[in-house]
Amino acid sequence: MDALRILLPIALLGNGLAAGGLMIAVLGGAPLLLSLPTERYIATHQFMVTRFDPFMPACMVAALLCDIALAVVVHPASNAVLFGLGALLLVGAMAVSLLKNVPINRWIATVDPQALPANWAELDPRVRWSAWNRVRTALVLAALAVLVVNTGLLLN
Repeated sequence: MDALRILLPIALLGNGLAAGGLMIAVLGGAPLLLSLPTERYIATHQFMVTRFDPFMPACMVAALLCDIALAVVVHPASNAVLFGLGALLLVGAMAVSLLKNVPINRWIATVDPQALPANWAELDPRVRWSAWNRVRTALVLAALAVLVVNTGLLLN
């Protein structure tokens, strides 16, 4: 099937790149940000976010669109269901990103490290951002695992 030959590699690439980028954040970025003094945290966070956006969202959207298309065109139904499951996991990750991580990223982009809000200790989003980042990473990794298993099933 031509759609499978075109869409499956794109789905694998997009999902794999998204999972890799998020793993970098879980394994290195978040621990680094948590360890920095506030002023350095803000500058480092602002620097890192501009490197990952819009790359990470583009990878997730590409994988999601391919998973949806594959769920529609692939037979047998068991493989279509697995593509649908992968798509749902990616939607979950994107929802966490848009509703939890992106608002924090946008707010930190506006913070002046030399003029912190008086209640910074209460507002400091590092722990929250890190926790939500682990959630979205788990969802993207689960989507990748489903995609890899499904690819293996299609190869038989």
